Amino acid sequence: MQERNVLYIGGEWVPAVGAATIAVENPATEQVQARIPEGSADDVDRAVRAAREAFPAWSATTRAERAELLRKLHEGLAKRAEEIGETIARDVGTPLRIATRIQAALPQTDVQTYVDLLGEDAPEEKVGNSLIVREAAGVVAAITPWNYPLHQITCKIAPALAAGCTVVVKPSEVAPLSAYQLFDAVHEAGFPAGVVNLVTGFGPVVGEALAAHPEVDVVSFTGSVRAGTRVAEVAARTVKRVTLELGGKSANVILDDADLATAVKVGVSNAFLNAGQTCTAWTRMLVPREKHEEAVALAKKFAEGFTPGDPLDAKTKLGPLVSAAQRERVREFIAKGVAEGATLVTGGAETPEGLGTGYFVRPTVFAGVDPDSTIAQEEIFGPVLSIIPFDDEEDALRIANNSKYGLHGAVWSGDQDRALAFARRVRTGQIDVNGGAYNPLAPFGGYKSSGVGREMGRPALDEFTEIKSIQL
Repeated sequence: MQERNVLYIGGEWVPAVGAATIAVENPATEQVQARIPEGSADDVDRAVRAAREAFPAWSATTRAERAELLRKLHEGLAKRAEEIGETIARDVGTPLRIATRIQAALPQTDVQTYVDLLGEDAPEEKVGNSLIVREAAGVVAAITPWNYPLHQITCKIAPALAAGCTVVVKPSEVAPLSAYQLFDAVHEAGFPAGVVNLVTGFGPVVGEALAAHPEVDVVSFTGSVRAGTRVAEVAARTVKRVTLELGGKSANVILDDADLATAVKVGVSNAFLNAGQTCTAWTRMLVPREKHEEAVALAKKFAEGFTPGDPLDAKTKLGPLVSAAQRERVREFIAKGVAEGATLVTGGAETPEGLGTGYFVRPTVFAGVDPDSTIAQEEIFGPVLSIIPFDDEEDALRIANNSKYGLHGAVWSGDQDRALAFARRVRTGQIDVNGGAYNPLAPFGGYKSSGVGREMGRPALDEFTEIKSIQL
């Protein structure tokens, strides 16, 4: 049992105003592994006021000074990488190999990106007799989810701090423990008091208090569409900027000249990454109708290689879902898929054999899925793949764009130019062509209900700056 019974406000670990705590479960064992403070609006006010007090001095620091502190933060994260990986494996259920390779490594890249960008010349521009400059926007509220609990914090605070903003972080109460490890590194790095603050608690209390606070200038939120809509509504009352990274229902389009076996294998792995609890997961696999049966057989074979198990076992490829509520939600979607007539190829809503303890779900594949059905339209956030046949390329494009979401996707073809031309027509913020690798330096964000604004890379800095025109 861990006791992380403090908040980080004004450069110090301090108790919350109230005595209430939140239990943090290990999703593989269903046991309480830690307790954290149940923060309140009063705690938010303390943190925001500390951030506001620190803002003038922090925003006046040089790019080199900010880069040096971020460099020290990077060192602190690198030093803790193994510990962070294990924490996230216990907190989220991510298999240890993935937790170490992605969950613990990506935050280091997030921070290093802005160390490097701060080493470049400050972007100023002359337009006629005007000098166009960018200045820090102010106090930032970073409200983050549980599925990639550390990366979702660092991809917000790294550009915010690089821009000269001060920050209050509200991590998910479901998987908050890596946030504490981050703030251990923040404290060790020596950031000035009030520049970075941590308040734990529930979204309807701490999250809403942050979004509503008149001294918060920018809200950066990642989570569900429902919660993001609420954050935007509350923030609008004080006319503050809001960036939203919300859900996805990404299409993996396999054209008729693609290497089918490779595209299906990579597609299944992407759909089941982090037990499907990934907003970019390719949960819709679109295949030519004449190759549907072959694709289904391949998907079944690859999916059945994802045996659920202990996330701390190096051989495990599929861990549990994060909570009992999430497991039940996914099971309901699986039942809905069967009820609406999709063919259950493998998996199902039953408890995996030998795993009566833990929030495990069978890796599940549906075939012959109607593109308008519930499982093809709603974000399930579990290891559930829908295979959808299409008639021709235009039909594939129509199905790919038939979604309220537009976050990610993929297209495969034996002709790179054909694949690229198709990718340009898909209404999504990111799309991979023939297995193109993830690039953490590229902007990340979505169209439609997948959100507003961009994270990652240089464009993320724009979300935390104001533009000033100085007439000369």
